[in-house]
Amino acid sequence: MNEMLNEPEAAAPPPAGAPAPHPAPSTLHAAAALHAAVRPGLTAVIHEDRRTTFGELHRESNRTAHALLRAGLTRGDRVAYFGKDSALYFEIALACAKSGTVLVPVNWRLSAVEVDHILRDSGARLAFVEPEFLPVASQVAEVLPGLKAIVILDARADLEPAGDDGFTRWRAGAGTADLAPGTGTDDAVLQVYTSGTTGLPKGVVLAHRSFFSFIEAMEREGADWFDWLPDDVSLVSFPGSYVAGMAWFMHSFISGIPNVVMPMFVAEEAVRLVERYGVTITFAAPAMLHLMLSESRSRRTAFRSLRKVAYGAAPMPEALLDACVEVMDCQFAQVYASTESGSVATMLPPADHYAGSPVLRSAGRACPGSALRIVDRDGRPLPAGEIGQVCIRTGARMIGYWGMPEETERTLVDGWLLMGDAGYLDEQGYLFLRDRINDTIIMAGQNIYPAEVEGALDQHPAVAESSVIGVPDPQWGESVRACVVLAPGARATPRELMLHLRGRIADYKIPSGYVFVNELPRNPSGKVLRRILRDRHGHQQSRP
Repeated sequence: MNEMLNEPEAAAPPPAGAPAPHPAPSTLHAAAALHAAVRPGLTAVIHEDRRTTFGELHRESNRTAHALLRAGLTRGDRVAYFGKDSALYFEIALACAKSGTVLVPVNWRLSAVEVDHILRDSGARLAFVEPEFLPVASQVAEVLPGLKAIVILDARADLEPAGDDGFTRWRAGAGTADLAPGTGTDDAVLQVYTSGTTGLPKGVVLAHRSFFSFIEAMEREGADWFDWLPDDVSLVSFPGSYVAGMAWFMHSFISGIPNVVMPMFVAEEAVRLVERYGVTITFAAPAMLHLMLSESRSRRTAFRSLRKVAYGAAPMPEALLDACVEVMDCQFAQVYASTESGSVATMLPPADHYAGSPVLRSAGRACPGSALRIVDRDGRPLPAGEIGQVCIRTGARMIGYWGMPEETERTLVDGWLLMGDAGYLDEQGYLFLRDRINDTIIMAGQNIYPAEVEGALDQHPAVAESSVIGVPDPQWGESVRACVVLAPGARATPRELMLHLRGRIADYKIPSGYVFVNELPRNPSGKVLRRILRDRHGHQQSRP
C-alpha cells in the first residue's frame, strides 16, 4: 500500500498585515532556511524507511556546520565524504553550504590509489568516512599531511559509537542557530570528480547556481518538459557522489518535495520504494530501468504512482524504451548533461516520445535558458547536419577545473562549455550525438564514431550490446574493433556480424576485429569504460 507523503493543505488567503512572501532562494543554505520556516514538519528525506523533516534537516545541518567551523575549517576549505548515500550525507552537503566549505564526494567503489588522488588533489582538510571504508581512508591519510581529521560516521542506530573519532562525539555541543556564510549563488559549494573515462579524474567545481538554474529557467519559460509538483515524491537513483545524483536530490529539495534515498542502487529495492512511497518522479540510467523491469515485482501496479521518468547517462535502446512505456505507463524525458554542465544541458521532452517520432534517437533540444551549437576543430560554428564538437551555454555550468586553469580555458570558451562529444544539429535544433570526441576513431584520415557502428551492430538479433574501440594499426593509424555481448543462448561469428553490417554502414566503418565478452565494463552511472576495453582488448586479434 502506498504511503501518503506531504499531503498539501488548502491554501488560505494571507491575513491583513501579513509579512511579504519569502523571496526565492538562490543558495542551498537559503533554501534550507526557507523550507524550515514554511514546511518544517513535512518530509524532506526518507532513508531506510526513516523520515527526516525539513525542520530536522535544517537544524541538524546547522549543527554540523557549526561543528565544521569549530574544527577550524574556513570558507573555501574542502570537506570529503567517503561513504554511501544516506540522509546524513545530504545533511553534510547542506552543512558545507552553510559553513562556506566545499563538499568533495568520494565514490566508495574507488580503489585506494583513486581515493588518494581525489583527497590529494582536492586538498581536503577533513573527511567524513563510513566505518566500512575506514581501512582505505586510514591508509591514504597516512601520506596526506593536509588531511587534518577523519570523522567516523557512527550516527546510525546500528553502529557502535566510535569514541573520540566518531561523528556523534565530534558534533556534540555544537549549536543549531542559522549561519551566515557570506557566500552567494556564484560561489563554490561542490567539487565532483569526473568519472575518469579518459584518464585521471578532474575536480569539477560547481556553484550554488548549478542547482537553481534549470528549475528557474523552466519556471520562467512556463515549460513542463520536467517539473516538480507540490505532491511529487522523488526517488534518487544515481549515486550522490555524481552530479546526476546530487543535482537530482537538490532539485527536488529546492522544490520542497520528499527525496527517497537508497544507500546504493538495487533494482529490487528501487521497485519496493516506488510502490511503498508512491514515487512519482525519478532520474535513472537505461541500465537501471532495465533492471527494475526485470525484477519479479515489476508489474504494472508497482509503478502506478509514476508520473514522469527522466533517463540519461547512456543511450536508451528503442526496445527498452518501449518496454518502459508499456510497464511504467508514465511520461518519459531524455536528459543530456555532463559533470561540467552542472545540470541538464538538453532534453527530449515527453511530447517527443511517441511511436515513429523522427527525433526519438536525438538528445533533444537546448533547455530553456540554455543555448546549443556545433563547432569545428577551429571553434567555428557549423551548419545543420555537419558533425562537430557539441557546445552548450548554460547558467549551471561549472566554475572550472580545480587547480587546472589551462584545462578550464580550453573547456570554457567565451561563455561556451565544450562538452567533449561529437554530434550535429538538425534544422529544428535537435541534437544527434555521434560519440565522445576522445573516442573518435581516425582511420586513414576518416573519422569513425563508435556510436554509429554500435547502433548498427546492436540490430543483429544475437547481439545484446556492443562497444567499439580504436586499436593501433601500422597501416591505417587505427582500425575498428568491436567488443560484443551476445544475447542469452545466442551465437554469432565475426563473419556473420561483418555481413550483417554491410549495407548498414560504410565499408570502412565495419570492424575488422571482433571480441566476444560476457559484459561491458561500466562506471556507476552506466557509462561504458572504453579505456578498460582498450586496455584489455586493444591488441587481441580476432578477424573475420
